[in-house]
Amino acid sequence: MEKPTIEQQEHNIRPDAELQKQHSSDWLWRFWLAVPLYPYSQRRTLRTEVIRDTLWTFDQIQGIFYVVVPIRMTIVKLETGGLLVYAPVAPTPECLRLVNELVAVHGDVKYIILPTISGIEHKVFVGPFARQFSHAQVFVAPHQWSFPLNLPLSWLGLPAKRTHALPDDSRKAPFADEFDYAILGPIALGPGQFEEVAFFHRQTRTLLVTDSIVSIPAEPPAIVQLDPYPLLFHARECAADVVVDTPAHRRKGWQRIALFTLFFQPSVLSVMSLKQTIANALNAADRSKKAYFGLFPFQWHDNWPRSFKALRGNGRLLVAPVLQTLILNRAPKETLDWADILTQWAFQQIIPCHFDAPIQADPQQFRQAFAFLEQAPAIGEGMTRNDAQFLPEEDFALLRDLDETLNRLGIVPPAKEKVSRQMRSFGKAEPFAEPLS
Repeated sequence: MEKPTIEQQEHNIRPDAELQKQHSSDWLWRFWLAVPLYPYSQRRTLRTEVIRDTLWTFDQIQGIFYVVVPIRMTIVKLETGGLLVYAPVAPTPECLRLVNELVAVHGDVKYIILPTISGIEHKVFVGPFARQFSHAQVFVAPHQWSFPLNLPLSWLGLPAKRTHALPDDSRKAPFADEFDYAILGPIALGPGQFEEVAFFHRQTRTLLVTDSIVSIPAEPPAIVQLDPYPLLFHARECAADVVVDTPAHRRKGWQRIALFTLFFQPSVLSVMSLKQTIANALNAADRSKKAYFGLFPFQWHDNWPRSFKALRGNGRLLVAPVLQTLILNRAPKETLDWADILTQWAFQQIIPCHFDAPIQADPQQFRQAFAFLEQAPAIGEGMTRNDAQFLPEEDFALLRDLDETLNRLGIVPPAKEKVSRQMRSFGKAEPFAEPLS
């Protein structure tokens, strides 16, 4: 299905006057102080039916300093009746109403999945969401931990009598007739660990992942456009700019936000000194609290669109640079083994918890995204070098410096050597990767 243009999205999702004036108790997230990310206590939810009467996504947004990206929950209808929830989002009244509309037609929520151990932005919602569906069983990625104190899950709000660790073997899970899953990790990171559980829904040939894979859309996602202020904030060139709300400015702001999110500080972005930032703030067009009192310490270089184009790669599958640089390079063989297991599943689309979804992609394209972990990455059939995982090295500068500093201070273990491609066959499972079903 062809995706709508930004102009069509704007027409379809712009709230009417009454909705714009509404102070929304419907969007209220009371526990926002637990993880104080924008938009704090007001979180809107956008439900999308991906496959009729079978598969739905629920998008909200989150971010810091108006660098906002989607965070996504996926709900799947079970063949035996009822629903499975992958990676819950904030259970606001609006979100719960949208879920309960499905419950009324397809049956109660039976299973709630927490597919990560390190993603606090996912973990924080599971307890409150589970309390709204008292008959649901909660399954979590094993090896859960918390910081600064490693507390029991029940102390973090998860229902003690209904919470279980996912079995290592997916055939032992109560939903094994419909789903396979494979666990990546745990990967030791010093103070904590990284782990992610990918789910494969056989009926719809859909792969569900959390953070491991993303695809960057050129146009801002619909959920981000419900309130375009963050897009327009980052579309400015300086604090004195007054940006008019146009599709082009929304697109510009979104593309810069993507670069912020995935590189922190790409090579095409300079950060001004505190003195210059304050001086510019005094001449800012808007010095309100909403505009951070006129503070805008960013200076984008003229060639920033080229950096975004390289990052997006025509929407190809991408392992986020922060995962490439700080996490997965601590366990390259284990990560590739996990990716090889997933390539055995005949999925046709992928739904991650962030950025674009659904992504039309096959196992070969998925496996190619992890080629950065190999010493001599090969190009998959039908691909060019520009399609593969080759990002400008200069955009990694800040992440490389951060990685070196953390390692030098003994906070994180050193990265391991990349894996030789010997005895590996691109896009095919290795001998050690036996099917899980």
